[in-house]
Amino acid sequence: MRLRPNRCLWGAPPAYQGKGRPQIHGQKFKLSDPDTWSQPTEQLTIDDPQLGEVILRRWSNLHFRQSPSHGMEVIRVEVKGKYPHRRALQPMWLCWLGQTIPPVSTIWGDYRRRFTVDHWNRFAKQRLHWLKPRFSTPEREQRWSDLMPIITWQLWLARTLVQDQPRPWQKSLSAEEITPGRVAQSMGGVLAVIASPASFPKVRGKSPGWLTGSKRNKRTVYPLVKKGITRRKKTRKKRRTS
Repeated sequence: MRLRPNRCLWGAPPAYQGKGRPQIHGQKFKLSDPDTWSQPTEQLTIDDPQLGEVILRRWSNLHFRQSPSHGMEVIRVEVKGKYPHRRALQPMWLCWLGQTIPPVSTIWGDYRRRFTVDHWNRFAKQRLHWLKPRFSTPEREQRWSDLMPIITWQLWLARTLVQDQPRPWQKSLSAEEITPGRVAQSMGGVLAVIASPASFPKVRGKSPGWLTGSKRNKRTVYPLVKKGITRRKKTRKKRRTS
């Protein structure tokens, strides 16, 4: 995750001297003050084809003040190059929480892909209705979540098959510019050609109803979880009368 550039962290506490309470925090590590930085555990320089020279520095065993027992790795990303027609990028601070940290050179590239991952999550929630169904078991929820990448790949494969059908207020897009949302909007023509894999509906008749002797299982009701902070109501003080 990314850290605020003026955040304060703390190093590992020194060894216990045998007197008084053992220290919880070590040396202060302020991200905006280079004088408080210790010697980095690892330093690496990468020649990025788009950004130019990128300097990566890693510090180990730092923690937040609120969680001294959870150490983490902190990475500082400093870009020496510039984007075309843009100002120089400010240094960025990242942290890694986990058992085994991957190579520092890959962490920088993985974080740059986070932009596309966030957009896909928004697309799955809004356009593919990821969070709308309410299933009764975690297994069904997981099965529905597994369908989201499959549906996305289907839209990507159908981008050359569909013909853009914009709404009256939308601009027409070419085959190279069409987006996954516009592909989903134009999938009606493809579905009409391949038809539905479902069988034809049966003739309506009298329903046999529930089988005699079969057991009915009630749906599991889970407790309601309320989010928020309950605050005490202010009580007015009674005025004293003489």
